[in-house]
Amino acid sequence: MICPCGSKLDYTACCGPFHAQTALPETAEALMRSRYAAFATGRIDYLKATTWPKFQRDFDDAGYSARSKNSTWLGLAILATEAGLRNDTTGTVTFVATSLHAGALHRQREKSEFRKKQGRWYYVAACDETSTASS
Repeated sequence: MICPCGSKLDYTACCGPFHAQTALPETAEALMRSRYAAFATGRIDYLKATTWPKFQRDFDDAGYSARSKNSTWLGLAILATEAGLRNDTTGTVTFVATSLHAGALHRQREKSEFRKKQGRWYYVAACDETSTASS
């Protein structure tokens, strides 16, 4: 299967090892891509594990699970990255995620903040977000 993250690589050579916890994303963009692939493949456990630890207790497992299961994930486009490289401790990724949900096409544009702690990248928050739906 081709990885849903948009890399055009096989899932087992791309985001699969991250989801299986046999490898760690080395950049903020790699984490962003792996989180999108987690939505597309129903890996809610991975979404929670890669959320900044302080926010994991408020993670809405049921809400994320419903969104994942009830959507058809159509694509991810990375628009920009700022920092977030191997030697950085912070970074941002601006992206558009496209999905089909309840018969409507959704485009979520978001600038996400990421932080690295003890060698692991985490999603912290959306700095800027817009979502549009059309039927």
